[in-house]
Amino acid sequence: MSSATDAPADAATARDRAKAERRAALLTAAAQLFAERGFPRVSLDDLGAAAGVSGPAVYKHFASKQAVLAAILVGASEGLLAGGRAVVAGAASDRAALEGLVAFHVDFALGNADIIRVQDHDLDSLADDDRHTVRALQREYVELWVDVLARLRPADARPALRTRAHACFGLINSTPHSSRVGARAARSILESMALAALTA
Repeated sequence: MSSATDAPADAATARDRAKAERRAALLTAAAQLFAERGFPRVSLDDLGAAAGVSGPAVYKHFASKQAVLAAILVGASEGLLAGGRAVVAGAASDRAALEGLVAFHVDFALGNADIIRVQDHDLDSLADDDRHTVRALQREYVELWVDVLARLRPADARPALRTRAHACFGLINSTPHSSRVGARAARSILESMALAALTA
Protein backbone atom coordinates (compact mmCIF):
# COMPACT_ATOMS: atom_id res chain seq x y z
CA MET A 1 0.00 0.00 0.00
CA SER A 2 1.45 3.39 -0.98
CA SER A 3 1.49 6.30 1.43
CA ALA A 4 0.67 9.93 0.80
CA THR A 5 4.39 10.69 0.67
CA ASP A 6 4.72 8.45 -2.40
CA ALA A 7 2.56 10.76 -4.52
CA PRO A 8 5.15 13.55 -5.01
CA ALA A 9 7.81 11.00 -5.93
CA ASP A 10 5.47 9.30 -8.39
CA ALA A 11 4.62 12.66 -9.93
CA ALA A 12 8.30 13.56 -10.23
CA THR A 13 9.01 10.21 -11.87
CA ALA A 14 6.19 10.77 -14.35
CA ARG A 15 7.50 14.24 -15.16
CA ASP A 16 11.02 12.92 -15.64
CA ARG A 17 9.72 10.17 -17.91
CA ALA A 18 7.67 12.63 -19.94
CA LYS A 19 10.69 14.94 -20.26
CA ALA A 20 12.90 12.08 -21.42
CA GLU A 21 10.29 11.00 -23.96
CA ARG A 22 9.98 14.56 -25.29
CA ARG A 23 13.75 14.84 -25.57
CA ALA A 24 13.90 11.54 -27.46
CA ALA A 25 11.12 12.70 -29.78
CA LEU A 26 13.01 15.91 -30.50
CA LEU A 27 16.18 13.99 -31.33
CA THR A 28 14.31 11.62 -33.63
CA ALA A 29 12.61 14.51 -35.41
CA ALA A 30 15.88 16.43 -35.65
CA ALA A 31 17.74 13.48 -37.16
CA GLN A 32 15.05 13.09 -39.79
CA LEU A 33 14.95 16.79 -40.64
CA PHE A 34 18.74 17.18 -40.70
CA ALA A 35 18.99 14.09 -42.93
CA GLU A 36 16.37 15.41 -45.33
CA ARG A 37 17.31 19.10 -45.50
CA GLY A 38 20.76 19.46 -43.98
CA PHE A 39 21.56 21.04 -40.63
CA PRO A 40 21.82 24.68 -41.86
CA ARG A 41 18.32 24.61 -43.39
CA VAL A 42 16.46 23.42 -40.28
CA SER A 43 15.27 25.92 -37.65
CA LEU A 44 14.36 25.40 -34.02
CA ASP A 45 10.77 26.11 -34.99
CA ASP A 46 10.99 23.28 -37.52
CA LEU A 47 12.29 20.95 -34.81
CA GLY A 48 9.59 21.93 -32.37
CA ALA A 49 6.81 21.55 -34.93
CA ALA A 50 8.04 18.10 -35.93
CA ALA A 51 8.08 16.98 -32.29
CA GLY A 52 4.78 18.65 -31.39
CA VAL A 53 6.14 21.54 -29.31
CA SER A 54 6.81 25.21 -29.92
CA GLY A 55 10.21 26.33 -31.13
CA PRO A 56 11.07 28.09 -27.83
CA ALA A 57 10.11 24.92 -25.91
CA VAL A 58 13.10 23.19 -27.51
CA TYR A 59 15.30 25.28 -25.19
CA LYS A 60 13.91 23.34 -22.23
CA HIS A 61 15.87 20.37 -23.53
CA PHE A 62 18.76 21.81 -25.56
CA ALA A 63 20.73 25.04 -25.34
CA SER A 64 20.89 25.48 -29.11
CA LYS A 65 20.33 23.78 -32.44
CA GLN A 66 24.00 22.86 -32.44
CA ALA A 67 23.49 21.14 -29.08
CA VAL A 68 20.79 19.02 -30.73
CA LEU A 69 23.23 18.00 -33.44
CA ALA A 70 25.84 17.15 -30.81
CA ALA A 71 23.35 15.02 -28.88
CA ILE A 72 22.60 13.05 -32.05
CA LEU A 73 26.17 12.44 -33.21
CA VAL A 74 27.95 12.14 -29.87
CA GLY A 75 25.15 9.93 -28.60
CA ALA A 76 25.38 7.65 -31.63
CA SER A 77 29.15 7.30 -31.27
CA GLU A 78 28.85 6.58 -27.55
CA GLY A 79 26.20 3.97 -28.26
CA LEU A 80 28.30 2.25 -30.90
CA LEU A 81 31.34 2.05 -28.65
CA ALA A 82 29.40 0.81 -25.63
CA GLY A 83 27.49 -1.71 -27.71
CA GLY A 84 30.61 -2.94 -29.44
CA ARG A 85 32.39 -3.43 -26.13
CA ALA A 86 29.43 -5.41 -24.80
CA VAL A 87 29.45 -7.65 -27.88
CA VAL A 88 33.15 -8.44 -27.49
CA ALA A 89 32.89 -8.95 -23.73
CA GLY A 90 30.05 -11.44 -24.17
CA ALA A 91 31.51 -13.42 -27.08
CA ALA A 92 32.65 -17.00 -26.56
CA SER A 93 35.42 -16.73 -29.17
CA ASP A 94 37.15 -14.19 -31.38
CA ARG A 95 35.18 -15.44 -34.40
CA ALA A 96 31.96 -15.03 -32.45
CA ALA A 97 33.08 -11.53 -31.43
CA LEU A 98 33.66 -10.56 -35.07
CA GLU A 99 30.32 -11.98 -36.17
CA GLY A 100 28.66 -10.19 -33.28
CA LEU A 101 30.27 -6.87 -34.16
CA VAL A 102 29.15 -7.19 -37.77
CA ALA A 103 25.57 -8.05 -36.75
CA PHE A 104 25.56 -5.20 -34.22
CA HIS A 105 26.76 -2.63 -36.75
CA VAL A 106 24.33 -3.85 -39.41
CA ASP A 107 21.47 -3.48 -36.93
CA PHE A 108 22.64 0.05 -36.15
CA ALA A 109 22.88 1.01 -39.82
CA LEU A 110 19.48 -0.39 -40.73
CA GLY A 111 17.81 1.21 -37.72
CA ASN A 112 19.53 4.61 -37.88
CA ALA A 113 19.69 5.60 -41.52
CA ASP A 114 18.96 9.25 -40.70
CA ILE A 115 21.84 9.43 -38.23
CA ILE A 116 24.25 8.02 -40.79
CA ARG A 117 23.16 10.66 -43.30
CA VAL A 118 23.58 13.40 -40.70
CA GLN A 119 27.04 12.09 -39.84
CA ASP A 120 27.99 12.13 -43.52
CA HIS A 121 26.69 15.63 -44.24
CA ASP A 122 26.86 17.63 -41.03
CA LEU A 123 29.76 16.47 -38.87
CA ASP A 124 31.63 19.68 -39.69
CA SER A 125 28.72 21.72 -38.30
CA LEU A 126 29.53 20.49 -34.79
CA ALA A 127 31.42 22.71 -32.37
CA ASP A 128 35.11 21.83 -32.32
CA ASP A 129 34.98 20.07 -28.93
CA ASP A 130 31.99 17.96 -29.95
CA ARG A 131 33.58 17.04 -33.26
CA HIS A 132 36.78 15.98 -31.50
CA THR A 133 34.69 13.88 -29.09
CA VAL A 134 32.94 12.12 -31.97
CA ARG A 135 36.23 11.43 -33.71
CA ALA A 136 37.82 10.07 -30.52
CA LEU A 137 34.87 7.76 -29.89
CA GLN A 138 34.97 6.57 -33.48
CA ARG A 139 38.68 5.81 -33.24
CA GLU A 140 38.08 3.72 -30.13
CA TYR A 141 35.32 1.84 -31.92
CA VAL A 142 37.57 1.12 -34.88
CA GLU A 143 40.34 -0.13 -32.60
CA LEU A 144 37.86 -2.45 -30.90
CA TRP A 145 37.34 -4.14 -34.26
CA VAL A 146 41.05 -4.09 -35.04
CA ASP A 147 41.84 -5.82 -31.73
CA VAL A 148 39.48 -8.67 -32.64
CA LEU A 149 40.84 -8.90 -36.19
CA ALA A 150 44.40 -8.93 -34.87
CA ARG A 151 43.66 -12.03 -32.82
CA LEU A 152 42.10 -13.73 -35.82
CA ARG A 153 44.79 -12.57 -38.28
CA PRO A 154 48.00 -12.30 -36.23
CA ALA A 155 50.21 -12.13 -39.32
CA ASP A 156 48.55 -8.92 -40.55
CA ALA A 157 49.77 -5.46 -39.56
CA ARG A 158 47.34 -3.24 -37.68
CA PRO A 159 47.19 -0.59 -40.45
CA ALA A 160 46.02 -3.29 -42.87
CA LEU A 161 43.43 -4.52 -40.38
CA ARG A 162 42.29 -0.96 -39.81
CA THR A 163 41.78 -0.61 -43.56
CA ARG A 164 39.62 -3.74 -43.51
CA ALA A 165 37.52 -2.34 -40.67
CA HIS A 166 37.00 1.00 -42.39
CA ALA A 167 36.07 -0.74 -45.64
CA CYS A 168 33.56 -2.83 -43.73
CA PHE A 169 32.00 0.30 -42.21
CA GLY A 170 31.81 1.89 -45.63
CA LEU A 171 29.97 -1.13 -46.99
CA ILE A 172 27.49 -1.34 -44.14
CA ASN A 173 26.95 2.42 -43.78
CA SER A 174 26.13 2.79 -47.48
CA THR A 175 22.75 1.11 -46.93
CA PRO A 176 20.81 4.27 -46.00
CA HIS A 177 21.66 5.61 -49.43
CA SER A 178 21.11 2.47 -51.52
CA SER A 179 19.13 -0.31 -49.84
CA ARG A 180 15.77 -1.07 -51.43
CA VAL A 181 15.42 -4.78 -50.71
CA GLY A 182 13.93 -4.64 -47.20
CA ALA A 183 15.58 -4.92 -43.81
CA ARG A 184 15.64 -8.71 -43.55
CA ALA A 185 17.23 -9.27 -46.95
CA ALA A 186 19.57 -6.32 -46.49
CA ARG A 187 20.74 -7.68 -43.13
CA SER A 188 21.60 -11.09 -44.59
CA ILE A 189 23.42 -9.59 -47.58
CA LEU A 190 25.38 -7.09 -45.52
CA GLU A 191 26.44 -9.53 -42.84
CA SER A 192 27.69 -12.11 -45.33
CA MET A 193 29.50 -9.52 -47.46
CA ALA A 194 31.07 -7.80 -44.45
CA LEU A 195 32.38 -11.05 -42.98
CA ALA A 196 33.73 -12.09 -46.36
CA ALA A 197 35.55 -8.77 -46.74
CA LEU A 198 36.98 -8.92 -43.23
CA THR A 199 38.24 -12.47 -43.45
CA ALA A 200 39.25 -12.77 -47.13
